Amino acid sequence: MDIPIGDGMGDRSRVAPGSALSPLHEWLLGVVMLALAWLPRAVAGAVAVLLFSLWGPPWAPLAPLFLVVVEITRAVGAGRGPLPGRAVRPGDEPELTALVRDVAERLGFRGPLLVRIVPGVQAALGRADVSGVRAYVLLLGLPLLRTLTEAELACVIAHELAHERHARDRRATLLRFARARLADRLDGRFRPLAPLAAPLLRASQPVFWHAETAADADAARIGGSAATAEALRRVALLDAAFDGLGERWLSALAEEDAYPEDFYDAVDTALADPHVVRRTARAAAQAEAVDPYATADHPPLEDRVAALPPHSVAPYGTAPLTLRTAAAVEAWCVRRLAGLDWEPANEPGEDVRPVRVLDLPHSELRELGYDTRLSLLHATRRDSSTEAVALALDALADGGWTRLARRVEPALRRVPASVRPAFTRSVLASAVSPPFAEVLCATGWTYTSPWLTTVVTAPDEDRVVDLHELLGEALRSGDPGPVRALWASAEPKEWAV
Repeated sequence: MDIPIGDGMGDRSRVAPGSALSPLHEWLLGVVMLALAWLPRAVAGAVAVLLFSLWGPPWAPLAPLFLVVVEITRAVGAGRGPLPGRAVRPGDEPELTALVRDVAERLGFRGPLLVRIVPGVQAALGRADVSGVRAYVLLLGLPLLRTLTEAELACVIAHELAHERHARDRRATLLRFARARLADRLDGRFRPLAPLAAPLLRASQPVFWHAETAADADAARIGGSAATAEALRRVALLDAAFDGLGERWLSALAEEDAYPEDFYDAVDTALADPHVVRRTARAAAQAEAVDPYATADHPPLEDRVAALPPHSVAPYGTAPLTLRTAAAVEAWCVRRLAGLDWEPANEPGEDVRPVRVLDLPHSELRELGYDTRLSLLHATRRDSSTEAVALALDALADGGWTRLARRVEPALRRVPASVRPAFTRSVLASAVSPPFAEVLCATGWTYTSPWLTTVVTAPDEDRVVDLHELLGEALRSGDPGPVRALWASAEPKEWAV
């Protein structure tokens, strides 16, 4: 069982969110957002009840009450279940336990606190009933424990614990729940609520942005401003790497009834490659900039870093903490990421085999999970990469590239208009750059990184080009000159796929 860290009833003081909205306006905003989020279901239910009342049995008028009870029961049940993650016991991990306890004491956090390790790039604080006791549960992602220094990890822990002061009252809870439900309604193909939802989400966003920067300030006070800034950047980079490389590896190997047993080592190794870091950081920034309906609860990364108050270095180490149960924790996390249900004492089924990503040949590693080359061939109706890329570059020059991008990804038509240009550029750059690199490598260029299919080195090794970045810049600026010059200088010959 979990061992609580800390005791007492907790500090019940609250810090005002600090937004321009009054408490009454925040309550009203939360109620209106929740009502709007439930409007489609309410309308459908009302129509069904009306029809049922007209042609149903005598007890049909009680149907609305029954539906309300079912909805409330479903909402309450959704928050129940086993605690996420793997329990951290103080006797097994004394260093981590001591760090959490020290940060909590310095922050003035009082309350039963359980620590659990989760597989992904995550840090969160929640509440749960454990053995009849209302306790706090701190979730820490294994990638953070492996990668962050002790000082940076202290800042992450302090940030999460600080949320108990800045964004845990009932008003903030209602706003967060309502924002999440309303954002869910905007994920589908049809978004009739968007004109009404976007202004409400935009009006409530500053409440949570202020809470985040306030928690960042507490983290800087505990762990130092420099460590807090570096922690913010590293967490963003790790998150983007897991969403990009990590998810691609997991899904590709799952199709082969395999799983990456060295998943975390492979991610760490990939992030030691400067080309991967550059690509991942750019992807994180692009994803952060795309928020058409103001659903993001966190401010942009650089805004958070700029808002940090100055604080000197705190007494924490500059190396990652040692996890004494690291091997067992990593094996457990990999299984959860791969969706395997077998327990540590048992062997996986014979149809599931472990694969070491770091042992794969570079050619296979680069291609693991990539299918964009074939998407361009299909969209252009060409049989070779040379022909497909030449046609794409012609479309870039004559302005027809948006039509080509829609053939590559028909779902672009359903993307909100405000962010459609950015998504369109990304789709086309992602589709054209791998076959472009493939053709260049057939003419003497070489792949620069074992992890990326779009970074290539010239035959004389005096030039490294990230084709994805080059194409993206050409699409943004409307100037295809550098791309076409590279294509012409390489003199690609016809090469059938």
